[in-house]
Amino acid sequence: MGEFLPPYSPELQPTERLWMLVDAPLVNQHFESIDQLEEMVAKRCCVLQEMKEEIKKLTNYYWLNYP
Repeated sequence: MGEFLPPYSPELQPTERLWMLVDAPLVNQHFESIDQLEEMVAKRCCVLQEMKEEIKKLTNYYWLNYP
């Protein structure tokens, strides 16, 4: 059985702090189809791939080792 985690625990779930970067271009947008939404998310993922330092700052916990 796994460890219990509170519903919102950014210190235990570093990805929680990344949502503001992921959903920034999606806020207040209307997409005609799931394909349009998927395209926007894919483009955002390409941008995030280049934001290594920003992501590291948001998720740099003492117990997390980066390669």
